Formats: sequence, C-alpha cells, structure tokens
Amino acid sequence: MNETLELLLLPFQLPFMQSAFAVTLMIAVPMALLSCFLVLKGWSLMGDAVSHAVLPGVVIAYMVGLPLAIGAFIAGMICALATGYVKENSRIKEDTVLGIVFSGMFGLGLVLFVKVESDVHLDHILFGDMLGILPLDLVETGLIALAATAFLVILRKDLLAHAFDPQHARAIGLPVRLLHYGLLAVLSLTVVGALKAVGIILSVAMLVAPGAIAFLITRRFQTMLVAAVIVAVTATVLGIYLSFLIDSAPAPTIVLLMTAMFILAFLRTVWKARDLRRHPASETEA
Repeated sequence: MNETLELLLLPFQLPFMQSAFAVTLMIAVPMALLSCFLVLKGWSLMGDAVSHAVLPGVVIAYMVGLPLAIGAFIAGMICALATGYVKENSRIKEDTVLGIVFSGMFGLGLVLFVKVESDVHLDHILFGDMLGILPLDLVETGLIALAATAFLVILRKDLLAHAFDPQHARAIGLPVRLLHYGLLAVLSLTVVGALKAVGIILSVAMLVAPGAIAFLITRRFQTMLVAAVIVAVTATVLGIYLSFLIDSAPAPTIVLLMTAMFILAFLRTVWKARDLRRHPASETEA
C-alpha cells in the first residue's frame, strides 16, 4: 500500500516533473483565454498558421546567435501581417491566404532546419521538451504568460466586441486596428511561450481545444473564459501525470485528453438537443 502511494505521488516530488507542471500550467492559462477569442472570431486557423510559421524564425535566430524567442516572435508577426496585407489587397479569402502563407513559411523552416548542423535539439521546438525545462525557461515563459494574460483580461470586453462585430466596435469608438494587431501580437507571443513546453505542432491544440470545449458547455462569455481555463489546467496536470505513469510523451498525452474532453462535450450537446426535441414542454417549464 505504501509503495503504491509513493509511486502515485512520485511525479510531484521529482524536480524535472515539477518544472514540467509549472511551465505548462503557466502557458495553459493565456492559451485557454486566447482560444476563446480565436474560436469566437473564427481565427482557429490563424493559431495554426502562426504556430507553424515561427519555425524559420527559430532556425534563423539560432544561425545568427539571437535568442530563439525573438526569431519566433518576428516570424509569427510576419505571418500575421502578411496574411492581413494579402487579404486586404486581393479577392482571396482569409483561410486560403493563411494556408498559403503558413505552409510556405513552414516549408522554409523545414528546409533551413535540415541544413543547419546544430549542437542542440531543434526538434524540441517542433514537439516540445517540457521535461528538459531550465530555470531561465521558467522565467521567460512566466513573463510571457503574465503579459498575455493581462492583455486578454484587461481588454476582454473590447476584444469581445471586436470579435463579434468589428463595424459596431469601430462605430462606438474602439481602436479596432490596435485591437486587431494587438491580438495578433499576443497570439505570436503566446506561441513563443509555448515553444519549450509543447512545441510548435502541438500548441495548435492548446490554442483551439479549450475554447471549443468551453463554447459547447457554456452560454455566457465570462463563463466561457473560466471554463476554458479549467479545461486547459485539468488536461495539463492530468496529462503530465498520466504520461509519467504510462511512460508516454507529455504533450501528446495532454492533447489526447483535450480531444477526449471535446468529444464528451460534443456528445453532451447532441444528447441535450435530442432531449429538448423530445420534451420541449418540460424544457420550457424549467
């Protein structure tokens, strides 16, 4: 009995596991908040695009000796700004532009990635390395998470108005362009913060799943924000914990848990709608 209890508590006692819990929890909160805005605004593909587009920036930053985070942030902003420019100056729809821009930048990143002879594992940028987090990484991720969370919380009402109706937001005097590019900057910054923990590829799920799940199970935006954070934190803690017990990679385990939570939320919505069709009178009375 004691041995079993020690095994169950072991993940919380190991220093590298404690760092994994800390760094992923820090980045889970702003990513969950951001996912709500991306889902409502229809920008889920934008999160995918920016996540993949940071790769060439990371590789170039490594080649010239700059911090990888700076290269990633610049590449993410270039992707976002290039998408907006092409969309505003052509008849091509935004999702098509996103597909072209992010696939082109990701392809460039892969070509550079293969050519660079590196002493460090740049593949950790693709898939994350939360079990190899250093104290400096914790500080960097913490500062990014704090800045992104503060922006999203303080300006949540303005961002919500911009997400639902940009024309109305402009009519009531909100700085629409500032909100637009501010949200893009926070998106790029958040992806940079997630690089060390979950990597480029799996950060997409963190930017979409919490907001999508919360959207299915809530009716008010404030409740949606809280639900998204709870979903992200629960999946993060449980995913890292299970990955230790079953000897799997932490980031994919977190993503699988979020996928399972989305399926359950979707089934709940379907069953609730079916019950409503069968018993409309009881629902009205309630």
